[in-house]
Amino acid sequence: MKAMNNQMNNNLMTPNGMMKKIREYDFAIVETVLFLDTHPNNLKALRYYSKLRTEREKLVAEYEKKVGPITMYGNMSENEWSWIEGPWPWEGDC
Repeated sequence: MKAMNNQMNNNLMTPNGMMKKIREYDFAIVETVLFLDTHPNNLKALRYYSKLRTEREKLVAEYEKKVGPITMYGNMSENEWSWIEGPWPWEGDC
């Protein structure tokens, strides 16, 4: 189990591994939102959504620091437009 966690952490350090994990968070968030649409008072689901969102935000910040913006909203510089520099997030060669 420990070796598996180390391998997962090592994979997350690569841009492709980080992007894969971001997509996993996106999927889980959408599924949780669909559940919350019909169960808006479910505190367990609300906490889970909040945790997923927070973890995704951290991972996106780390990815953008290492690789570049994932979306146009990630371009924070007033001096350069780095969003257009490749590879694009969906190209899979990040």
